Amino acid sequence: MYKLDALFRRGVAVCALSFCVTGVSCANDAPLRTAVDATFAPHAMPKLGGGVQGFNVDLGEEIAKRLGRKIVVEAAEFSGLVPGLNSKRYDFLIAPVTVTPERSKSLLFTEGYLDTDYTFLGSAKSAPIENLEQLKGKTIAVNKGSNYEGWAKENAGKYGFRYDVYGTNADAVQAIQAGRADYNLAGTTVVAWAAKRNPALKTSYTIKTGLVWALAFRKDDKEGRTSVSNALKCMKKDGTVAKLAQKWFGFEPDATNAAVNITPGTGVPDMDGYDATPVTPTCS
Repeated sequence: MYKLDALFRRGVAVCALSFCVTGVSCANDAPLRTAVDATFAPHAMPKLGGGVQGFNVDLGEEIAKRLGRKIVVEAAEFSGLVPGLNSKRYDFLIAPVTVTPERSKSLLFTEGYLDTDYTFLGSAKSAPIENLEQLKGKTIAVNKGSNYEGWAKENAGKYGFRYDVYGTNADAVQAIQAGRADYNLAGTTVVAWAAKRNPALKTSYTIKTGLVWALAFRKDDKEGRTSVSNALKCMKKDGTVAKLAQKWFGFEPDATNAAVNITPGTGVPDMDGYDATPVTPTCS
């Protein structure tokens, strides 16, 4: 009996040590639950044989691997992601969510894993946009619930364009090909992917935002954010995030890009929820 008690106490100690190092309880081997907009290629898209693939799917699978967990990635419309998170259907969002002051008031974020800029996508036959004033009289297609919809709403009056909202970004791109819209506004990585795969489309003007994509958690899940943040920092430190960017987007992030730059604290600086306490990543 003494030996069994000693072994039990040793097991508890090992579990406690593992929790301190990884932020994941030994007893919690349930899969992580998350979601993506599976029409947002190359961040997430359907794959032959079922399931989803893309930059963010690879990112989520690598994080789960480092936490010693399995992960279930569900496909959903972007507009349903935050409601699903808040209802606890998902543990966190692996989908690319742009961190803004408004969103940081209701969500808890890790540090950024990629810079996010906005780029216009149009027909290869259309004249390229050289400045935003050229949008006057044009129609822009955007994904419902996205930050691009927010930008269009804020700037439609200023620049004299109209915008239509679609349930998926794929539908927004299709609107260009069908002649219902002049341009699609989306993330630079997504637009570059679309133009690369379809010679009838081309990229145009890019809006530099100074914003980043990060992983979103519920406001009350500081423990979950801490665990995933540690894994993300380690993935930046060993170059994993940069390699994923090269694989899916075809570019090598520089030292200032969020794919490489490790934030001193936890979260996105200058946003609600940022913890400036210095963090030294614990990597295996």
